Amino acid sequence: MPDLSSKKANAPLQGKKIAFLLTDGFEQIELTTPWEKLRLAGAQPELISLQPGNVCGYHHLDKGDEFPVDSSLHEVSVDDYDGLVLPGGVANPDALRTEPTAVDFVKAFFTQHKPVAAICHGPWTLVEADVLKGRTLTSWPSLRTDIENAGGHWVDQEVCVDQGLVTSRKPDDLEAFCNKAIEEFAEGRHQRQQV
Repeated sequence: MPDLSSKKANAPLQGKKIAFLLTDGFEQIELTTPWEKLRLAGAQPELISLQPGNVCGYHHLDKGDEFPVDSSLHEVSVDDYDGLVLPGGVANPDALRTEPTAVDFVKAFFTQHKPVAAICHGPWTLVEADVLKGRTLTSWPSLRTDIENAGGHWVDQEVCVDQGLVTSRKPDDLEAFCNKAIEEFAEGRHQRQQV
C-alpha cells in the first residue's frame, strides 16, 4: 500500500479551487508567483475577471504579458471556490472597486467565512467591500489611510494574518505571502471571519 500521507503533506491544497480576481493593470508577479505556488501545493487556480478574453499584467509601470481569463464574473459563484487571491497593481484594484459585481464577489467570501489573500494595492477592493472593520492587515503604505478609514488596523510587516485574511505589502513579501496563503487556504473556512 503506498504511503499517501506524504503526498497529502506535499499537496495541502489538493482538491481546493482558488479564484484569482483581477483585471488589466495588475502587478504581474503578484499573479504568477502565488498562482504557481498554490498550483504546486495542489490547488486548482482560476483567473476570474470582469470580461472574457485576456487581461494585461504590468511590471510596475511597464506593460507586461497577457493572460487568458478562465471565467468572467457573471459566470461564477463564490460557492464554487475555496478561497480568493487579490493581486495588486495600482490600476487593477482601482478598477475592481468601481464594479459592484466584483465588490459583491469579494464580500461574499467573507460572508461565507472563506479565506482571502490580498497583496500590495489589492486591499483597496476590501475597503470598498466594507469587510475591514476590526481587522488587522497590511498593504502598500499608501493604502494606510483608506484602510484605517474603513475601520481596519494597518501594520507595516511583510505578512499579516487575521482570521483567514492574509495580506502583504509588496512583491518583495511574496514568499511569506504565499506560505501564509497556503496555510489559510488549507485550513478552510474561518468561522470567526467577520463581515
